[in-house]
Amino acid sequence: MAKLTIRKALKADADLVLQFIQALAEYEKLKGPDAAGEERIRRHGWGDHPRFDVLLAFEGDTPVGFALYFYQFSTFEARPTLYLEDLFVYPEYRGHGYGKALLVDLAREAVAQDCGRMDWMVLDWNQPSIDFYKRLGAVVMTEWQLCRLDQDAITALAATS
Repeated sequence: MAKLTIRKALKADADLVLQFIQALAEYEKLKGPDAAGEERIRRHGWGDHPRFDVLLAFEGDTPVGFALYFYQFSTFEARPTLYLEDLFVYPEYRGHGYGKALLVDLAREAVAQDCGRMDWMVLDWNQPSIDFYKRLGAVVMTEWQLCRLDQDAITALAATS
């Protein structure tokens, strides 16, 4: 087996990151970003004010996985929270420890940034991932419910007097 390396994505890696995002969308049976969305990802990831970071995993020179993350702040912990938005390893490379290696690197980053916790979401039908996360010590927070306003709802709320 070729050596695993993990590194932060650079601006030159934007196309690769977008390929991973599309592969993840297909896996989750969702629609990936359109051309305008791809441009927003480039701007928000590698523009003047980056809003997220990405780790890329390689087996030798072959890209095998990625993790996209950013920071939130927990008022109760009084510390930052590393929020993992996306973790994805191509199916043919699963079971080799690449997902765990990405999470280990993220945990090290969280320690370095004095984070009080790491958070992420997992789809309720994705039992293999749920089991994997539990084996690593994650707790599935069933008592919390995700609330979301889409862009139309945000616009409508913002226009409320």
